[in-house]
Amino acid sequence: MIRSAYSHQAAVAELSEISAGPLDVVGLLAAAHHPKAGAVVLFSGEVRNHNEGMAVDYLEYEAHESMATKMIKAIIADANQKWPLNIAVAQHRTGKVTVGETAVIVITASAHRGEAYAANQYIIDRIKHEAPIWKCEYFSDGTKKWGSNCHC
Repeated sequence: MIRSAYSHQAAVAELSEISAGPLDVVGLLAAAHHPKAGAVVLFSGEVRNHNEGMAVDYLEYEAHESMATKMIKAIIADANQKWPLNIAVAQHRTGKVTVGETAVIVITASAHRGEAYAANQYIIDRIKHEAPIWKCEYFSDGTKKWGSNCHC
């Protein structure tokens, strides 16, 4: 018997918005299905190996964890008010995140793709602009730079 992805929704319900460990993109996506949803949109913010012409070794994120958690929950609640979502979750990493790793995930599910896409972009844009999460880029030449969280 093949288990339905819908049976994994408890994992989404227990999600911590801030994580010091690696984010489980596959597990979160598997848990983000709903029988009323015809569309599931996944945004995975990845660490790339360059920024503004410089080679990036890794990023480090710091957060005011309780405030960031509260803010992300409020953003998701706002998205649920604006769109008819079946599922809306977001999770952000803290600590060292290396090239190729996921720094932030947003998953939205709704009956139609338009709402799922719009809500997903709304959530990630607000997290990047408003959540008390700070990024430091560590470059291959030994320098580092704080900021540049959003180019929205």
